[in-house]
Amino acid sequence: MSLETPLHKAQGLGAAHSGVGHFWKQRVSAVALVPLVLWLAISILGLAGAPLPAVLYFLANPVNAVLMAAFVVIGLYHMTLGLQEIILDYVPHQGLKLTLIIAVYTFAFAVAAASLFSLLRIVGT
Repeated sequence: MSLETPLHKAQGLGAAHSGVGHFWKQRVSAVALVPLVLWLAISILGLAGAPLPAVLYFLANPVNAVLMAAFVVIGLYHMTLGLQEIILDYVPHQGLKLTLIIAVYTFAFAVAAASLFSLLRIVGT
């Protein structure tokens, strides 16, 4: 005997009522990070040992700035999704879960804001 309604069974949302949305967000962000990480690795290798003005000139290029911004934003989004999942799975107390999730999102927002502000300053110079 099941307490689920036929509509709930058909929707397949399960006990969490969220389906697989979190799973897909994590996978899509991971796939988006693959080319960005490759670009970043090649860029770092190409800039190894370069003086600071060369690195700033590299980041001042609009294409490189957009790719770096995308890497930062998507990477932080992927990080928050993963840490949220870890917190929800392994932290037993509801109050601590909420506190940690708020801390993760606050940290990610602060890092994203600082990174994007810095990139805009570099592009603007």
